[in-house]
Amino acid sequence: MSDGQRHTKTYNILPGPKMGLITPEYLEAVAAAVRQHDIPLLKITSAQRLAIGGHSPETATEIWRSLGLPDGPQKPAGVHYIQACPGSQWCKYGQQDSLELGRKMDSAVMAVKLPAKTKFGLSGCGMNCCECYVRDVGLFGKKNGWTLIFGGNGGGRPRIGDVIARDLSDEQAVELAQACLKHYASQAKPRERTARFMERTGVEAFKRAVLGA
Repeated sequence: MSDGQRHTKTYNILPGPKMGLITPEYLEAVAAAVRQHDIPLLKITSAQRLAIGGHSPETATEIWRSLGLPDGPQKPAGVHYIQACPGSQWCKYGQQDSLELGRKMDSAVMAVKLPAKTKFGLSGCGMNCCECYVRDVGLFGKKNGWTLIFGGNGGGRPRIGDVIARDLSDEQAVELAQACLKHYASQAKPRERTARFMERTGVEAFKRAVLGA
């Protein structure tokens, strides 16, 4: 779908799928929109989403409306996505149900106002297929529960996130993630990602704030 030349038009991430979960109906709607608007690029992203490219902003709005949302993405700050592996329900290595935790996290954190873009990675075992140590908030499952990591980044200045707590239940993981985001939102500078925030404030002070320890 590429002619080797850089396209000067725009691109967008399509609404849904969450945690990479898709349905035949969703794929059919996407395919119809791509054909209707002669979209030259349709790509799976590293965040388990679909990106379309080579179209105008007006076309983006039409496509989003055809898929059930009024406008294109308007969220430069906040939780951009929750990435999750198949987890214990679908993977022989899974020790915790990452898809179920992802659903709970989605309800709890997607609307939270934050200083900068924030990414979640949920892995159902310690193999960390969703790269939890380089996500703003990462959780991976072990036999006794979830380990929560905060402040990771995989970008131009990569940072391994800090382990905040271990052996958490689903409910404890959600509550601690909310506490971490609340403290980050109240103390971070505008557009300061969690990695830079943790470098500036330090993990021990952060743990005292969110764990009360």
